[in-house]
Amino acid sequence: MDLILYVISQVIFLYSVFLIIYIFMSWVPSTRETAIGRFLERICEPYLEPFRKIIPPFGMIDISPIVAILVLNLARNGIAIISNNF
Repeated sequence: MDLILYVISQVIFLYSVFLIIYIFMSWVPSTRETAIGRFLERICEPYLEPFRKIIPPFGMIDISPIVAILVLNLARNGIAIISNNF
């Protein structure tokens, strides 16, 4: 059971890293046209879309990715608490 929770925790961490890279790629729009940019868009946008619908941007600043990463970190912390109880 601990191995499964550890793997899930690491996948969540890796996905958070992908989200951060994808967010930084938005500062240089030409990077989203690369193969890596398209890959990150395919895996990140479906997760970010519900947050963008709920949280409106403040001017030119979109804070929904920050909230999305916080939710992932809460899930990862929850998994850590569960794994410590087993």
